[in-house]
Amino acid sequence: MKHGVLVPSPPAPSGGRAAEQACLALLDASTSLHRLLQTTAFLLKSGLQSNPLVLTKFVAAASSLHALHLAHSLLFSPHVSTSLYDTFLFNTLIRSHAHSHLPLAADNRRAFSYFSSMLHAGLLPNKFTFPFLLKACSRLHNAGNVGFQVHASAIKFGFGANLFVQNSLIHFYSAAAGSPDSALKLFDRMPQSNSVTWSAMIGGYVRSGSSDKAVALFREMQSRAIPPDEVTIILSLAACADLGALELVRWLWSYVNRKNIPKVLSLCNAVLDALAKCGDIDGAMALFEQMPVRSIVSWTTVIDGLAMHSRGEEAIKLFELMKCAGIVPDSVAFISILTACAHAGMVNEGCHYFSSMTADFSIEPQIEHYGCMVDLFSRVGMLERGLDFVKKMPMEPSPMIWRMLIGACRVHGRLELGERIAKDLLDKDPMHHSNYVVLSNFYALKRQWDKKWETRRAMSEHGIRKVPGCSLVELDGEIYEFIAGDESHLHYMGVYEMLEEISLKIKLAGYVPVMEEVLLDIDEEDKEDALHWHSEKLAVAFVLLKTPPRTPIKIVKNLRVCADCHAAFKCISNVYDREIVVRDTNRFHRFKGGACSCKDFW
Repeated sequence: MKHGVLVPSPPAPSGGRAAEQACLALLDASTSLHRLLQTTAFLLKSGLQSNPLVLTKFVAAASSLHALHLAHSLLFSPHVSTSLYDTFLFNTLIRSHAHSHLPLAADNRRAFSYFSSMLHAGLLPNKFTFPFLLKACSRLHNAGNVGFQVHASAIKFGFGANLFVQNSLIHFYSAAAGSPDSALKLFDRMPQSNSVTWSAMIGGYVRSGSSDKAVALFREMQSRAIPPDEVTIILSLAACADLGALELVRWLWSYVNRKNIPKVLSLCNAVLDALAKCGDIDGAMALFEQMPVRSIVSWTTVIDGLAMHSRGEEAIKLFELMKCAGIVPDSVAFISILTACAHAGMVNEGCHYFSSMTADFSIEPQIEHYGCMVDLFSRVGMLERGLDFVKKMPMEPSPMIWRMLIGACRVHGRLELGERIAKDLLDKDPMHHSNYVVLSNFYALKRQWDKKWETRRAMSEHGIRKVPGCSLVELDGEIYEFIAGDESHLHYMGVYEMLEEISLKIKLAGYVPVMEEVLLDIDEEDKEDALHWHSEKLAVAFVLLKTPPRTPIKIVKNLRVCADCHAAFKCISNVYDREIVVRDTNRFHRFKGGACSCKDFW
């Protein structure tokens, strides 16, 4: 009888070697807690608690079954002599706790207690000990402080310069500790490195939102003739997707083909995502068709890409094909299809898929799915229906959902309603910059300038700054950044002159500035000048200046494209015979021949 369970055990085989082999086989076959308890009884009866190999295997089996308490009870019981302890056994314990699914705080503290016990037992750590400890660190709320101590211990025991340990430290500092600068200092001091080192640093930049630095580091890696591995390429693709660096994505894919790098599913999915987010949805579709194996991630990535490119009907067709292929949609897939319906204004279809989640697939809608539906109703101007939907949600609406409704109120002229929602949101979430901005914008639209400046003053007093408009373009393999109103850019004078030319030509073609986008108490001439310096217009002028006729223009913007830039780009695409692709925070806009792919619905 053990833990309330009657545990039958097979007779011990004769001979120590036979018993060991039998016990190892039982541990391999222990797929449940009950079987592990049976094996424990057999282990004790056979006297194998003195066998280091069996003990280590037992810890691994207990870890896989989330039963590390059993491993602890056995190893630190009177049945096991402390003379059997070795570094490998403690490393297994530390690693198991660092990777376990037990409550994080207690579990990871125990990983460090094992490290302490190992030292007290007179055992020295090795190069594998510290990466396991850093993994445990990454799950603590004070990861940085504990990680510094682990780093110091690694140096103390002579592993500070070990490549394996240094790679783990770079990954820890850049990811878990959120300190890419500390990772870079270590990276720059390393006497040797490999593709793992570079991948860790590139991944850290991607996770910290510094994709431009990630791409720059990848280019430096290439200049040093360090061949990227599969992980490096996947991380670099993520950075490219963030920046919209389509040419680099295409180069990376050609590199994979040239070097015969295995086209594993994760790599192909990363290319799909990067192509779609960089504006080449047709290229993503072509690759998708060629893939011999597709996961639900593959299908969802392309559906999401079609949604971003306003191709709602194609997204629905692909979603149905996915179901016919036997791929059961998950909650993420439903977010993609609901987003596609929202961007295309397909209300009936969106309502159908929202209902289908529960009715057909027993998936309980989460806040993201409710947000997609509110976005759908908001975009088509069904504000009352959207508000009613919010009131019936089984959870508290997120600030993002309220901001969707506020944006719709502005677009559809419901200023009083928008102002009321914006005030309520600001009261609930006074530390988010956009809440101040949207409320002050409503005051400006109503020409209530005193209230606008009062709101902006409160924003300043809280130490909150508005995020400036920023646009990125890729040209000849380089990424150029333009910030709204910035006169310090290297190409400022040429861009300014080009903007003047553009302004004259599009006005002759019928462009009329959308003055409502200037929410300042200034005269009409100054308003037109303010519209002149939006970041996406600077980017367009730069590309027109630097590229031959008919070269497509691709822009990535960090904010929603405004109505004036939208109107101007339609005109520029016609006057200059250029295709202009703009990716803003919501979707892609493809301007060609004086029209936009969004059909003025965004």
